Amino acid sequence: MGESARKPRRRRVVLADTTKSRGKAMRTLIELEEQTSVGEKLVRDLIKQQLRSAFGLAGMVLLGLCFLPFLFFAFPQIADIKLLGIHLPWLVLGLAPFPILYAVGWVFRRQAERHERDFVNMVDR
Repeated sequence: MGESARKPRRRRVVLADTTKSRGKAMRTLIELEEQTSVGEKLVRDLIKQQLRSAFGLAGMVLLGLCFLPFLFFAFPQIADIKLLGIHLPWLVLGLAPFPILYAVGWVFRRQAERHERDFVNMVDR
């Protein structure tokens, strides 16, 4: 019992923050946590941004990769080119998608992180 009497009282430490911005941020956080209609709209908007990015990049990849066979069909002389004993169209169709898909995945990840960072910044204000 003597030890508990010797312990100093706890003090509450508050970070320097204006009450105006903190009140709005708290209200937004509460709306998100309680899943009110405003919170649901904020989350829905974030999801829409993510989907828009995903479908836009997927469409570009699809158009780009589907364009290659038509290019080879339109210019049959490309099929005569051999590289390391393999026809060029086979090399392009067999190897080109991998670095392209990796690059698109990297771009999508960057966009998704940017959307999430913007969302967090909007909620914190």
